[in-house]
Amino acid sequence: MNQALVRKTSWIRWPALMFLLCWLAGCASMGAQQHAQAQEQSYQHEYRIGPGDTIVISVWRQPDVSITVPVRPDGKITTPLVEDLQASGKTSTELARDIEQALKKYIQEPVVTVTVKEFVGPYGEQIRVIGQAAKPQALPYRQGMSLMDVVIAVGGLTEFASGNRASVVRNVSGRQQKLPVRLNDLIRDGDLTANMPMRPGDILVIPESFF
Repeated sequence: MNQALVRKTSWIRWPALMFLLCWLAGCASMGAQQHAQAQEQSYQHEYRIGPGDTIVISVWRQPDVSITVPVRPDGKITTPLVEDLQASGKTSTELARDIEQALKKYIQEPVVTVTVKEFVGPYGEQIRVIGQAAKPQALPYRQGMSLMDVVIAVGGLTEFASGNRASVVRNVSGRQQKLPVRLNDLIRDGDLTANMPMRPGDILVIPESFF
């Protein structure tokens, strides 16, 4: 009688135990997903000016010194009252403060606003696409940019591309990591799980198919 009771009790407990294990596994998976989403949401990128950018410099109540200028290959700009001012590597706010400081010699309490009109960005913050893309090129990174955005910007893949063998080379804490990506699944099958957020400095490598 006791053995039968033990068997009956074990049969009752076994489904409950399985349910508990599944629930814990589901919670762990959900927790990991929420952690990844939180990390993605916490990632913030502040654009830094680079050679080739075009910037608009507006000086309040001073239209004569308000100007649109390109950033030279050496990373500097020249304005009517300021020559050879370093712009590359700075945010628009940082550059505005530098211009204000330089203009104090000529204008009392200048107020400057800098807006980036055409983006190129420093090399370290561009996203480069090499291999079997329709238009391999370097792209300026923009906040929230995804793998799909990059593929669209380069016109998709060539007919010789092996999309599911592609990879993203990323610098993480000073070390290069190779992240496999599935471009065929993303583009041809519309599998959005193959999409991923991009980072400044990423290199998308698209190899050629073997056949």
